[in-house]
Amino acid sequence: MFTGIIQAVGEVAALEQSGGDLKLRIKSGKLPLADVQLGDSIATNGVCLTVTELPGDGYWADVSNETLSLTSLKQISIGSPVNLEKSLTPTTALGGHLVSGHVDGLGTVVALSRDARSWRVSIEAPVDLARYIAPKGSICVDGTSLTVNSVSGARFELNIIPQTWEETVFSEYAVGTEVNLEVDIIARYLERLLQSGVVPSSEGITLDTLKNAGYHGD
Repeated sequence: MFTGIIQAVGEVAALEQSGGDLKLRIKSGKLPLADVQLGDSIATNGVCLTVTELPGDGYWADVSNETLSLTSLKQISIGSPVNLEKSLTPTTALGGHLVSGHVDGLGTVVALSRDARSWRVSIEAPVDLARYIAPKGSICVDGTSLTVNSVSGARFELNIIPQTWEETVFSEYAVGTEVNLEVDIIARYLERLLQSGVVPSSEGITLDTLKNAGYHGD
């Protein structure tokens, strides 16, 4: 798990095809790796990748063909910047929101504009993800935890403050850029509960609802 607070911007240093999959080497930049071990997870542009080698100035990771097909990692090249975040530990501050590193789909940047010192970014999400995106809710874009300003159909707008703009890959965005999206996991669980009938959608939560869900009073 991750928090969506980007710790550094790394750089793609090498790409090697391996039986249809991809071996990826990332220079970690300012991300400290002294506490990272083989098998640990690092979110790379929001994609949870497992560290397979630690060459000193970064890490190697394997990217499966399925992950390539579902994420923007299929478009990276040597020199591409990538957002980096190490996985949560028991002492990590939860500064953003809970992020799994499992990308739900690709969005497309459709508009960029300045708003004082900040930037407004409009992104078109896949139609099947739109129902999980709500005004003032959370969404993860290329690994970054952000608050949704507004929603119109499958399109949503973000306000990116200067600190986030300058310390992430957002500064590389242009109209047409594809970005990794992960919707708030809580929205998915709520939908599942409603579909299962454990939480009724109109009658509210009753004592019977709680009992059926496994909660028992004294």
